[in-house]
Amino acid sequence: MHLFYRHEGTGFPIVIVHGLYGSSDNWLTVAKKLSAEYQVFSVDQRNHGRSPNSDDHSYESLRNDLAEFFDEHHLEKAVVMGHSMGGKTAMSFAADYPERVEKLIIVDIAPKDYFLLNDESQYYLHNHILLAMLGIDFTKIESRKQVEISLLEQIGHPEIVQFLLKNVHRNKETHQFEWRLNVPVLYDNLDEIIKGVNARWFEDRLPIFDYPVLFIKGALSNYILPEDYPSIRRIYPEAKIVEIPDAGHWLHAEQPQLFMEAIWNFLHLKRLKY
Repeated sequence: MHLFYRHEGTGFPIVIVHGLYGSSDNWLTVAKKLSAEYQVFSVDQRNHGRSPNSDDHSYESLRNDLAEFFDEHHLEKAVVMGHSMGGKTAMSFAADYPERVEKLIIVDIAPKDYFLLNDESQYYLHNHILLAMLGIDFTKIESRKQVEISLLEQIGHPEIVQFLLKNVHRNKETHQFEWRLNVPVLYDNLDEIIKGVNARWFEDRLPIFDYPVLFIKGALSNYILPEDYPSIRRIYPEAKIVEIPDAGHWLHAEQPQLFMEAIWNFLHLKRLKY
């Protein structure tokens, strides 16, 4: 699959992989800053942004898409950074193509099955979000404001709604608003998105020393918890874990300066506190 991407700068490549409901647009500021020293590729994963849609949304397919992207752009080796679902894509790609990864940066996601949280599982949050998105009848929508009102009634959480609204666009042919996301397929594959690339998946790949690994977590996010650290270091014994204060899951937007400091320190091989 030929993924849509954005390109900034020259030099050694960095490939940025966004999370669920995201796109390369969400990483424009980070990519611009990194392009001062690196060649930055920000991709849209399948069923997101401007990349093609598909009925398949497994981590195997996402990993293969990334491998194809490396081949298509003649990237022998790169720094790979992934956020949330994109972090799992990045971990999967790095585990199967270690020779193509210079460094691995994982943003606010752990290599675990999030169903294990039971009632606090991310599954219930995302199931609720996707059902609300599926419930939008765009034949009756004349403005983004109507979509916003509907989502706020269903979801609440204004910050999540504003993030989702970035995926609303007007179809040039039909002149009707629609989702850029392939919402039905994401809903059908939510189990895989939440459960995949977990500790069990890594069992025959342990331990991983092939490339330096950095995990960055938001202090206010529950995607990486202190009890996840032993599992992370069982897979990546030399992994560095940095916590960004006063930041939730979208920490690169909430604390951009601290986020970039953590990235630059890692890229420049400075000692990190963790």
